[in-house]
Amino acid sequence: MADDYLVRIGRLIRDARQHRGWTQAQLAEALGTSQSAVNRIERGNQNISLEMIARIGEALDSEIVSLGYAGPMHLRVVGGRRLSGSIDVKTSKNACVALLCATLLNAGRTTLRRVARIEEVYRILEVLGSIGVRTRWINDGNDLEIIPPAELDLDSMDTEAARRTRSVIMFLGPLLHRMDHFKLPYAGGCDLGTRTVTPHMTALRHFGLEITATDGTYIAEVDRTVAPKRAIVLTERGDTVTENALLAAARHDGVTVIRNASSNYMVQDLCFFLEELGVRVDGIGTTTLTVHGAARIERDVDFAPSEDPVEAMSLLAAAVVTESELTIRRVPVEFLEIELAVLEEMGLDHERSPEYPADNGRTRLIDLTVRPSKLQAPLDKIHPMPFPGLNIDNVPFFAAIAASAQGQTLIHDWVYDNRAIYLTDLNRLGAQVKLLDPHRVLVDGPTRWRSSEMMCPPALRPAVVVLLAMMAAEGTSVLRNVYVINRGYEDLAERLNSLGAQIEIFRDI
Repeated sequence: MADDYLVRIGRLIRDARQHRGWTQAQLAEALGTSQSAVNRIERGNQNISLEMIARIGEALDSEIVSLGYAGPMHLRVVGGRRLSGSIDVKTSKNACVALLCATLLNAGRTTLRRVARIEEVYRILEVLGSIGVRTRWINDGNDLEIIPPAELDLDSMDTEAARRTRSVIMFLGPLLHRMDHFKLPYAGGCDLGTRTVTPHMTALRHFGLEITATDGTYIAEVDRTVAPKRAIVLTERGDTVTENALLAAARHDGVTVIRNASSNYMVQDLCFFLEELGVRVDGIGTTTLTVHGAARIERDVDFAPSEDPVEAMSLLAAAVVTESELTIRRVPVEFLEIELAVLEEMGLDHERSPEYPADNGRTRLIDLTVRPSKLQAPLDKIHPMPFPGLNIDNVPFFAAIAASAQGQTLIHDWVYDNRAIYLTDLNRLGAQVKLLDPHRVLVDGPTRWRSSEMMCPPALRPAVVVLLAMMAAEGTSVLRNVYVINRGYEDLAERLNSLGAQIEIFRDI
């Protein structure tokens, strides 16, 4: 039993090292030990203390190791500090996870540039690795190479990793072309209430997929005699629903029309990637997509996902709540135009550079300079809409912005069952956020922020909103168990520190 325990710990350490793109020699150097010792640890042939596991977790910055053994990660924030300088927006988390799922379509080698180094990506990589897909970080860990096996081993799937991400549901579209019977664990991720999978099932049924849910598992059966006979009308204009339909259509040897499709940023990046694979997609950026699929795809492709508009909005909100002047570079402006229009009406002082193309050659970027502003509450409520409306994931940031503005703002987060509830956590930091019902909050500003110690909300964007408010609050705050932030942001604390914030990462060991 002890030997089995050491083997399992060794595998966790090996996987964490490989995800970071390190060799055994590099890990040995960071730990001050020998490569042979690291090799023995990873093979389960060496006793290892709790202290050493904690040190390895710190060296690899990996919750894979540290969550179970060194305790969760916390943030200590010294607030009231102005930010300054400039910062680049990183690539889109949501695009990266969709593209990783899409690599299952391709029998060739896929290289993805500047992939977000976040927990959500790591979970998908763990699942891919467990079913036989070879992945490795290249070019100093900036890029990711993915090589699929001839046959996937779904029986060996890492179900624990799969349950920790909702993105694994996007395996359905590619897998239905590879096997007649398969199983997937229920999807997990943020705690945002019931997120129905019915729209996915409705869309994929056109390709012969039938799903039975039992004991925490989706059991899939594929009828090869079924193919789309007419346009697929999505019952929900959701991003992952559209992506799943696209992934299924890409390997359908024929033309598939998808109506009521999302045209959001991650969907567009997926379409651009499919075109690199040789799949023609008409109507990109609209709600009707026409996919000219191919029964087999085998290409060596190189693709760069675009920048993340939600991270750009996070950084913009950081500048607003800390009353800072900040230049945010590589902002995908076409996916923030409504947000900027609303903020302009509220009185935001900002300046935009001329537009230039992203590395994918298609997405429009700008550099955005935000200055301290006297904001007024907007006349209309803040509410999300499908693209090109205000982005669903950007709504929580308006809670912190509204709390910094003069007047009263109504925020209506109608998409999620209970995300608005988490925005009331800002009250512990001095805000006046009144919950009207599970979808609506009333925010009175301006706010005199105050420091506090609290648990991290279990939803990604509200968690970051709380962190930003702590940065504005005089004194020292503590935000406990921030795994959910690491799911969606790469090195956020360190990057904010580079702009003048004072955020310390620590763990209870």
